[in-house]
Amino acid sequence: MKLREIASLLNGEVIGDPDIEITGVSGINSAQEGDITFLSADRYRKHLSGSKASCVMVKEVIDGLNMTQLKVSNPHLSFAKILGHFYVKPQKPIGISEDAIVSAKATIGKDVSIFPFSYISDGVSIDDRTIIYPYVFAGHNTTIGKDCVIYSNVVLRENVKIGNRVIIHSSSVIGSDGFGYVFEEGRHYKIPQVGGVIIEDDVEIGSNVSVDRATTGNTVIGEGAKIDNLVQIAHNVTIGKNSIIVAQAGIGGSTEIGDFVTLAGQVGVADHAKIESGTMIGAQSGVMGNISKGIYSGSPIIPHREWLKAQVIFAKLPELHKKIRELEEKLKELERRDHPK
Repeated sequence: MKLREIASLLNGEVIGDPDIEITGVSGINSAQEGDITFLSADRYRKHLSGSKASCVMVKEVIDGLNMTQLKVSNPHLSFAKILGHFYVKPQKPIGISEDAIVSAKATIGKDVSIFPFSYISDGVSIDDRTIIYPYVFAGHNTTIGKDCVIYSNVVLRENVKIGNRVIIHSSSVIGSDGFGYVFEEGRHYKIPQVGGVIIEDDVEIGSNVSVDRATTGNTVIGEGAKIDNLVQIAHNVTIGKNSIIVAQAGIGGSTEIGDFVTLAGQVGVADHAKIESGTMIGAQSGVMGNISKGIYSGSPIIPHREWLKAQVIFAKLPELHKKIRELEEKLKELERRDHPK
């Protein structure tokens, strides 16, 4: 593919030879001749001199660089787009496999692919161009929108609503029972979980994620949210639009998370917490109560700047403890001098 064609595709400006043949896409250090790469931050500029790439995508032109450049408004986004153009090939619809079990009471749209050994229950609706890979289970009255990709071994329990362009990776469970019990007379009595789950448009859910159904009502994952692998989302949780939940986070029941919130890896959120839109929570933090917009770290969380200061002090605790012991010994010596026996 000629560089001029890529420039047209990305609405970019070529600085150098527009007729270079681009045959691949790669990172700066691993790129070979024929590859196009990108510069995401100035700190990586030092690697360009040793790169074998034929072209680099940049936000601002780099003077004196002995490499063809493609100026684009967002190099990282352009890199993602060109990766998709080179390597992601459209799936041709295969229809419904003879080895899949699809209820006669299910509704299947146009150009849907259902691979072998999937089970589609009564009342399920699957819209146009959606792909269902092997060993997927879709429970009764579950709806799946257009252009979705549901990978192998995903379980969609009953009364789950999946929007358009949703991706769910292998072995995730959507609509498992919420963890609800009442202790009475020496035993835990199960509270029936009769609600559902709503996954809105353009959500991506990683592998081995559990999204519990609501006790009543719905657990809701908002439009554009991205959920990493190994995340637990409890019953009646609401996650706002375009929020990011990173691996191994756990969110307690009835928590409300606003739009554009980021929870880093291994964050734990207690039940009934409320996190305001635009908030960022650092890795391994513990969240309780109502959290106003800001950046936080620690367990329990404190403002991130204060946490950084506390970490500096924490690292010095052994030294401080030693000094305190020395001061205590000196005080005891002074007391003995002032009050001799």
